Amino acid sequence: MPFRPGRAMLGSYTSLRGQSLTQSLALRRRQLGRGQQIVHRFYPWSGYLPTDDPDLPADSVLMMSWHGAPYRVVNNGSSDRMIASVATKLAGMRRPVMLRWGWEMNGDWFGWDGMHNGRNPAGYVAAWRRLRRIFDRHGARNVAWVWSPNWRSTPNAEWNQMRHYYPGDAYVDWVGVDGYNFAGESPQELFAGVCATYGRRKPIVIAETAAVGNATVRARWIKQLADFVHVTPSIGAVVWFDTDTQPGTSHNFRPDTDARTLAAYRTMTRSARFAG
Repeated sequence: MPFRPGRAMLGSYTSLRGQSLTQSLALRRRQLGRGQQIVHRFYPWSGYLPTDDPDLPADSVLMMSWHGAPYRVVNNGSSDRMIASVATKLAGMRRPVMLRWGWEMNGDWFGWDGMHNGRNPAGYVAAWRRLRRIFDRHGARNVAWVWSPNWRSTPNAEWNQMRHYYPGDAYVDWVGVDGYNFAGESPQELFAGVCATYGRRKPIVIAETAAVGNATVRARWIKQLADFVHVTPSIGAVVWFDTDTQPGTSHNFRPDTDARTLAAYRTMTRSARFAG
């Protein structure tokens, strides 16, 4: 996935109640007057993985969030055959794929985070590098690797800081970051740290984000996000978490919850910064 300085790709994870992915993407195209350049989907560590995805627009990039695993089942070699199979399938898609493996590893809510793996970020790094080497051996050259921590480490202890999970520049193509305004955080607070630390070395993708709150709060926050992206040239993509069906939460992340929010989102996504 080439990074074009001065341009940011628009993307979304789109899962709307009562609508298929095709219907959901068509709705957003009508509302925004443009399509999604990145379509974000989630896949399990083992089990179902398509060799093609007919619901994806032909001209879009698939951002595949591939569930992580306990570090030992990667590092002990027992998963090598399965990993090679996934690499072969993705290479066979013959479309650009942004692979986001084991995201938010610096949190404490996933089975692949450091807290659930003996407080051992080095084990994550070793697993990532093993995955990347297997993919390279199986010719998955259409796959760009997205390392995607949460904007804030939880627990906020020295051992769990995101830098300890970084696999190294040779193993990462894009640096991602996830953040929502759950406690009133601004886009600057959520994303500036990652952009400052990694933006001179790698293009940045805001891999998960959305605004919560009333119409005034949402619209103002989206305007702030647009302004932040405009003045941060390292950001090469913004992927909205566009759903009203997220299990375990009452949050509605859709950008069309009201007219003011949709107008702000439309203005952002149709700006020159998101032209390519």
